[in-house]
Amino acid sequence: MKRDGSEETSTAVMQKTPIILSKPPAERSKQPPTPTAPAAPPAPAPLEKPIVLMKPREEGKGPAATASASTPEGTAPPPPAAPAPPKGEKEGQRPTQPVYQIQNRGMGTAAPAAMDPVVGQAKLLPPERMKHSIKLVDDQMNWCDSAIEYLLDQTDVLVVGVLGLQGTGKSMVMSLLSANTPEEDQRAYVFRAQSAEMKERGGNQTSGIDFFITQERIVFLDTQPILSPSILDHLINNDRKLPPEYSLPHTYVEMQSLQIAAFLFTVCHVVIVVQDWFTDLSLYRFLQTAEMVKPSTPSPSHESSSSSGSDEGTEYYPHLVFLQNKARREDFCPRKLRQMHLVIDQLMAHSHLRYKGTLSMLHCNVFPGLPPDFLDSEVNLFLMPFMDSEAESETPPRAGPSSSPLFSLLPGYRGHPSFQSLVSKLRSQVMSMARPQLSHTILTEKNWFHYAARIWDGVKKSSALAEYSRLLA
Repeated sequence: MKRDGSEETSTAVMQKTPIILSKPPAERSKQPPTPTAPAAPPAPAPLEKPIVLMKPREEGKGPAATASASTPEGTAPPPPAAPAPPKGEKEGQRPTQPVYQIQNRGMGTAAPAAMDPVVGQAKLLPPERMKHSIKLVDDQMNWCDSAIEYLLDQTDVLVVGVLGLQGTGKSMVMSLLSANTPEEDQRAYVFRAQSAEMKERGGNQTSGIDFFITQERIVFLDTQPILSPSILDHLINNDRKLPPEYSLPHTYVEMQSLQIAAFLFTVCHVVIVVQDWFTDLSLYRFLQTAEMVKPSTPSPSHESSSSSGSDEGTEYYPHLVFLQNKARREDFCPRKLRQMHLVIDQLMAHSHLRYKGTLSMLHCNVFPGLPPDFLDSEVNLFLMPFMDSEAESETPPRAGPSSSPLFSLLPGYRGHPSFQSLVSKLRSQVMSMARPQLSHTILTEKNWFHYAARIWDGVKKSSALAEYSRLLA
């Protein structure tokens, strides 16, 4: 029985059997396009079913468009391309847009916290601004960990410490350098100054070490006063009433002062030595002793660490600044200034501390009439007069009514710039000092905190300090 040609073709397509190849030549000559037409569809036929499910054929209009639209998503981000093809295919004419969206979603799944904008902004914000100082070492000489909450993981940090005798104005100087102005009430200073009651008792306001860090990432360390046997004997001989903590043995009191000084010489970039009269020889002996018992530190450079035989190459020493606080008008005389520089240079001649070459009153226009080479050997000395409120009784009177009206409006001659001007000049010079490496590696703020904690623990257990204390006993 003869079969119809159309039935044969439909049956062959539906069953997908090689019956078409066995047709006689007469059948194949009647339908020349039929063999070529069904030969092409078998290749894209498997692709038609997933394309219809994803519904892109109406927009792409052809297999070529579908292939071009799926190519960027398959190559750019292979992991997220599988779950997100519908959105990418719907973009159609903009194949690059879904790429960025898929990458953002991928990052969000890797770090869920980044999806919350509040959490992301909180990580970029600096720590809370400090309003007052906190304890780094308490009055029992124990280390405190509360300061690490205000530190960051960045390396651009400057550490400034202070040493000085009792009542010289250490806390006031550190407050003015860090966060306060001379016009503010001293009771609002970040480092609490000595109160009137404490002055009457002859005691000190600061005990241990106080910590404060500014928004410019500068750490300030205020310390309790330096006490040595000679200083205590001087207070006792003058019938000064001593606070209870001074009733301890002299050796123990001096050990505390040496521990603090040795600690500052190891963890600070700049150490300011404050004195209110010129000069106390016991202070310089104390500085030399603290330098002697200072713990050894790694070299900041590879060259010096590889060298052998030189102690200077394996030790770190900070910048040392001598601040003459409550200076009088005659102290600003050029002749007196030269004498002070000469005395300090001779007393510190054998010291490895960087006490010269990093601060100058001649270069900051305090003495505009003096040449830069006026001082033969200029040390890091800065003069600070009385605060305006304290120096009102010493200010010369204004010109009398018989003088010219113009001169009667001018204040009396002081012999030095204003207190506010000198504080600003001192601050700018201290902040611009070099910041050498404290150890063999570059320290972040938090690394510095942990490094300082280890140094303090080592100072308290120092065999050199224990031997020195045994010799004094």
